[in-house]
Amino acid sequence: MQRKPENNQPGDGMASDGEFDDFASAMQDVQPLSPSKGKGKGKGKQTFAAPQRLSAEEIEARRRAAEEFQTEEDATNFLTLGEVKPRDPLEVLEWRQDGIQLAVFDKLRKGGYDIARELDLHQRTVKEARSDVYQLISRANANNWRCVLISHGKGLRSPTPAKLKSYVAHWLTQHPLVLAYCSAQRNRGGVGSVYALIKKSAASREENRERFGQKSDLVGDTTSRSDRP
Repeated sequence: MQRKPENNQPGDGMASDGEFDDFASAMQDVQPLSPSKGKGKGKGKQTFAAPQRLSAEEIEARRRAAEEFQTEEDATNFLTLGEVKPRDPLEVLEWRQDGIQLAVFDKLRKGGYDIARELDLHQRTVKEARSDVYQLISRANANNWRCVLISHGKGLRSPTPAKLKSYVAHWLTQHPLVLAYCSAQRNRGGVGSVYALIKKSAASREENRERFGQKSDLVGDTTSRSDRP
């Protein structure tokens, strides 16, 4: 009968005491993984923190900021909220400032200008629409949006027919940055919408003057050269 070895030797498939000591030393800083809750659930899924709720102080601060912004706009927004001339729901609107060429107005009526922005006032109150129209005109002038489309609706089913239409017509006539407006083509809302032609910004007008002035100078220089002996 063969005698079993009392001590495990290297190479017999068992680790020596020294190897156990080395392994334990190498693994002493390793932290065990926390077991996942539930078997097979949530594997590979990302977890996201719940959205942080605003405190009462933060909500109040935001409310005050919104009120201050509204107050600042009210201080500069001169568009009227009083009574205006009532318009018929199916009336075709047309108006232009003195000095606006008829050819320019005809182009506007035919939808010849590219529409830079559109504003839909359906379901808006008069006060909300007033703010929307004022901001649109200001932004159009600042960004050189030549033509904008405003959808005011007809108000046929409203207790006060064409109420928004009447106010929009008055506001566009009242605002000095509006050069002309007219009811849109049928495919753009017809008598329920208007095209508005907006005045260019001072910077844009100055740029045009410089550009056309340079062209005139070049033409003048060429003429003078041709007249030289």
